[in-house]
Amino acid sequence: MTVIIGLEIHCQLNTKTKLFCGCSTDYRDDGPNTHVCPICLGLPGTLPVTNKQAVLYALKVAKALHCEVPAFSEFARKNYFYPDLPKAFQITQYDKPLAVGGYIEIEAESGGEKRVQLTRIHMEEDPGRLVHKGSGDRGRYTLVDYNRSGVPLIEIVTEPELSSPKEARRFLNKLRATLEYLGIYDPEREGSLRVDANISIKGYERVEVKNITSYKGVEKALTFEITRQKGMIRRNAPIVRETRHYQEARGVTTSARSKEEEHDYRYFPEPDLAPLEVSSWVPEIVLPELPDARRDRFMQQYGISQNHARTLTGDLKLAEFFEEVASDMPEIAAPWTADILLGELNYRDMPVTKVPVPHYIALLLEVKKGSVTDTSAVEILRLILNQVIEEEKPEMPGEIIVRLGLSKEGGDSIVDTVASVLKEHEAAVADHRAGKAGAINFLVGQVMKATRGRADPKEIAKIITDLLKD
Repeated sequence: MTVIIGLEIHCQLNTKTKLFCGCSTDYRDDGPNTHVCPICLGLPGTLPVTNKQAVLYALKVAKALHCEVPAFSEFARKNYFYPDLPKAFQITQYDKPLAVGGYIEIEAESGGEKRVQLTRIHMEEDPGRLVHKGSGDRGRYTLVDYNRSGVPLIEIVTEPELSSPKEARRFLNKLRATLEYLGIYDPEREGSLRVDANISIKGYERVEVKNITSYKGVEKALTFEITRQKGMIRRNAPIVRETRHYQEARGVTTSARSKEEEHDYRYFPEPDLAPLEVSSWVPEIVLPELPDARRDRFMQQYGISQNHARTLTGDLKLAEFFEEVASDMPEIAAPWTADILLGELNYRDMPVTKVPVPHYIALLLEVKKGSVTDTSAVEILRLILNQVIEEEKPEMPGEIIVRLGLSKEGGDSIVDTVASVLKEHEAAVADHRAGKAGAINFLVGQVMKATRGRADPKEIAKIITDLLKD
């Protein structure tokens, strides 16, 4: 069964004021309905004025994503009633969007690059926010907060060219990184990137899944919905065209309503706003170094692998951190940062900006000198990160090595330890002599245990082989 996925990504632009009025967009720590005015409340007699900075940000995204910016675009009214929409219509763009076409290149399932085509990028205002009191399904009542109403959005619409939840996740990771490099949105703000997905099995009706409030939840939502649709097909149950909501706490999609058609919204040009003729602005927009360009530079400048370069440039803060610590040891800094540090940070849900740079550089220098094993170095890194989380003053790696006795063992002492382990595990020695490949791994593990990880596994394996030859 061939899966077909198209995405609609809503990104809040990080402007100081809303799209059509002067209300501040910095409302997150303030009370409900404190950042509102007659314009964003949709009161009669008010007139919107387009925020120039929001248009510039949107054009910046369009240029970065290889879109064409038509000479003429305009806002339209999308008419529907919902409590979070005080005007009973949303100002958006319909048949004359700001940008059309474009693409994003991602890593394909089969390796190499896959180009995902975009349909359009258009601008619109965010609606307000509903706060349900009680459970999501059986709330006692609902409150409306209009602080978010009128915050500038861009909607990025893809062609239905994604074929799996994993591809969708890679696409969103690449898009998120690009938007972050452009500096046009704040990834730390809740709801700054929201996703609607259209999913179908080839030959069957498509379903829209809304309310995916984080790009991280997209893969789970898509996986559930694909499994649901395939199950219905196997049971010969009809798949109806509908809108479903993703219930993140339960990890399921639930039916919300039948899917609206375009004519249901009664689009018509917004009479209170002048059309946009901004294509001449595009050549003047200067783009920063974007993820793909930085990935290629990392490979050339630091001599690191494509996989490590892709991981390190997939997040702006991580890329900046790597450049700060790479110095004259990128061959150590790249795998340690992309494979080990990133894994430890993800486990702790800790941002890379919290990692103390002098401590991390000192740890990499200890690894480079060979004064500690990789096992001991990981133990030291974990201790430093835990000290940061617990708001303790982190120790320098050298201090931890001395305090815990983590200096790398070698010379005669390690030979004596290996000899002792071989004497204790004669059965494993016999297995090794009989040609059983796993036996030496067991013996290496026992020596590592005896030295508390303070010996090099490769050195141990060589010593074992030499002793057993003798």
